[in-house]
Amino acid sequence: MINKASRIRYNLKKCNKSNLQRLFVHKTEKHIYASIEKDGKILASVSSKNIDPKVAKSYNVSGAALVGKMIGQEALKKNLDKKVYFDRGGYIYHGRIKALADGAREYLEF
Repeated sequence: MINKASRIRYNLKKCNKSNLQRLFVHKTEKHIYASIEKDGKILASVSSKNIDPKVAKSYNVSGAALVGKMIGQEALKKNLDKKVYFDRGGYIYHGRIKALADGAREYLEF
């Protein structure tokens, strides 16, 4: 049986986006992680563990938006391609996932 994340990834590749870099997310109760990869190699990675608790909490929407901005800045710093496709990994596109995507959209194109 194929899970939701595999179906999403299959449909994205079917749309001829396999030559683009992939921005994918993973979330837990306390943290959210974002990485950019191409051909199975991680090119940039950021997590909410790097956020100062005085700035934002790592488990809420504002922390996720900050992680999105951080992954965009990391991609620009490493001179990666600005055009990526967003792989939400089976998570519903709302809350922290949407905030991360909106934060990353300031620097990257989906």
